[in-house]
Amino acid sequence: MLHLRSHSVALISVGNELLIGKTVNTNHSWLARRLTILGYEVKVGLTVRDVCEDIEWAFRTAVELGCGVVISTGGLGPTFDDMTVACMAKAFGLPLVKNEEALRMIEEKYSAKGLPLTEHRVKMAMLPEGGRPLPNRVGTAPGVLLEHGGVLAIALPGVPAEMKAIFEDHVEPILRERGPPVRIAEKFLRSTGVPESSAAPVIDRAMKVSPRVYVKSHPAGGELTEPVLKIHIQASADSVEEAREIVERAAEVLRAGLTELGARVEEVNEL
Repeated sequence: MLHLRSHSVALISVGNELLIGKTVNTNHSWLARRLTILGYEVKVGLTVRDVCEDIEWAFRTAVELGCGVVISTGGLGPTFDDMTVACMAKAFGLPLVKNEEALRMIEEKYSAKGLPLTEHRVKMAMLPEGGRPLPNRVGTAPGVLLEHGGVLAIALPGVPAEMKAIFEDHVEPILRERGPPVRIAEKFLRSTGVPESSAAPVIDRAMKVSPRVYVKSHPAGGELTEPVLKIHIQASADSVEEAREIVERAAEVLRAGLTELGARVEEVNEL
C-alpha cells in the first residue's frame, strides 16, 4: 500500500466551460467539503482549459507543492477534448496502455445498450501504466487511480452525479483508510411531510454549523404527494466527543427548522 507523502490535496478542475463562466464549479466545493471531513487539507485548487500542456502543468504543480493526493474532475470520455488521463500520464512520465479491466467495464456498458466498441470508446480504456480503473455505476467512463512516487492521483468525470458516485464508492474508502487519525460521528433523521425542495434551506443552515459537518438528504417518498426525507448527518473531529457535539448541533438546526415547516422529525438507527 502506498504511503502518502502528505495529507494535503490538490483539486484540479478541467474544462473551458468553467473558465468562461458557462458552468459553476460545484465539483470543487463538494469534494473540498468531503475531504475536509476526512481530515485532509485542501492546499490548492486549479482550474485549467482542455489543453494538454495546461493539464500537465496542473498535475506537476500539485506534486511540486508537496500534495500527497491529487484529484482531477473533467476531461474523461470518448471525444477529442477528453484528454485528462493522457495528460496525467505525461505529467508523471508514464506511457498510456490499454487496460483490460477498463475495457471490460466499458464494453459491458455499451453492449447492454446494443452498441459496439468503437475506437473512440476504446480510448476510455487507455490508462497510465500502473493505473487502475474505478467503476462508474452512473456513466460510461471509468475513473482512474494512479499511485506513483508517494502521490495518489485520481481522475474523475466532470458530470457531478458520476463524480460523486465514483468518489463515494471507491475513492472515499481509500482516503479514509490512509487519512489522518480523525474521529467520525453520525446521526440519522427521518422527516415526514415536507418536500426536499422546501427542506433545502434548512439543510444549508445545518451545513454551516461547522466546516467539518456534512448533511445529505435522501428522498424516500413523493415530492408533492407523501414527502419523506431520510437525512444523514456526519462530522469529523479530533475526538469522538467533539464530532458528536458537531453532529448534535446540526441535528438541532434540522429538527427546529423542519418542525417549523410542519414536518414530523424523528431519529432513526440507519437510513
